[in-house]
Amino acid sequence: MSLHKKKLYGSATVGTKGQVVIPADAREELGIQTGDRLYVVGSPEMKWVGFIKEEQLREIIDKVTDDVQGYKKLLNN
Repeated sequence: MSLHKKKLYGSATVGTKGQVVIPADAREELGIQTGDRLYVVGSPEMKWVGFIKEEQLREIIDKVTDDVQGYKKLLNN
């Protein structure tokens, strides 16, 4: 996985209810399907917003917590 491979999929307009439609090609290429839970992430200071699929967020959390457990074991030896 490369952090340098990024793509601009187009634009989306925020509706009156705060809803955003993700462009079809982005949904297709990123495997986003009806019913998927997306978490909204961003930075108020830098004024950006993005989405991450729940399954990807879970994988990140699992990896981080596994690493922490490994480091704890190393420190306790």
